[in-house]
Amino acid sequence: MQINMDVAILSVSLNVYSTSRIVEEFEKAGHYVEHIDHTKCSVQLGGDRPKIFYGTDNITDDFDAIVPRIGTTVTRHGASIVKQFEMNHVFSTAKSLGIIRARNKVSTLQMMSKRGIPVPKTVFSINPNNVDDQIELLGGAPVIIKLQEGTQGKGVILAESKKSAKSVIDTLYSMNTSILLQEFIEEANGEDLRIVVVGNKIVASMKRTSEQDDFRSNVHRGAKTQKVQLTPREKFIALSATKHLGLGVAGVDLIRSNIGPLLIEVNASPGLKGIEEVTGVNVAKCIVQYVEKDVKRTRK
Repeated sequence: MQINMDVAILSVSLNVYSTSRIVEEFEKAGHYVEHIDHTKCSVQLGGDRPKIFYGTDNITDDFDAIVPRIGTTVTRHGASIVKQFEMNHVFSTAKSLGIIRARNKVSTLQMMSKRGIPVPKTVFSINPNNVDDQIELLGGAPVIIKLQEGTQGKGVILAESKKSAKSVIDTLYSMNTSILLQEFIEEANGEDLRIVVVGNKIVASMKRTSEQDDFRSNVHRGAKTQKVQLTPREKFIALSATKHLGLGVAGVDLIRSNIGPLLIEVNASPGLKGIEEVTGVNVAKCIVQYVEKDVKRTRK
């Protein structure tokens, strides 16, 4: 039976490929979809029940489902808006806590490590007096230095010597910047895997290969992409990581090492352009079908 839904896409702009693709597929399926800039939302607490406002409009009861596409700089506020929709029993493709955890690399890696999911050797600290010790805990240089909340390869630095690593780390510590250090997996050869999970199912995957002068394999930075066949272990890691974070839609990044696949990070708002183009999979449609299935179940 066809159901008609009112859906909100929480995003700062429609001028983003992934957001516009999701809107397009919802409209094709016959649903009403509205773009809501979550930075313009506010929540009123107290009184009979909390209310969500978009500008001056009360949108508390306007939607059956929301699809959060929360920007990096407004993660906390965006997650708070998502949380309020959740408390009002509106279905969300990503739980608010999952969005916060996934945005912070340390939180993600801590949770994955506790759950037995393999991750690269990682060190995080705020002590500028034992940088030598931190580097040695990873086996020495080269090391990867990352901003804890960076995205799309931004704030990721390869320090090839101990001297350069110390210089970068000292600078970032002096700026009160939260960072983490990771071992450099040389055998990965600048390659990683992006696996898109929707509703506890892997719907698409690709291998990304960095340009020769860059170890970061992000599509935004010119990485080459191709279809990839996943191993059972890689599938298990991707599905487990997504489930543990509480995300209905996620992009899971893995690298292949000599000791097996390692989880790098999980993205709660994965980009669709690269993976749809290289795999031919309509990921946006998969998201629509996932929302339809859950809303239909809750209406029974």
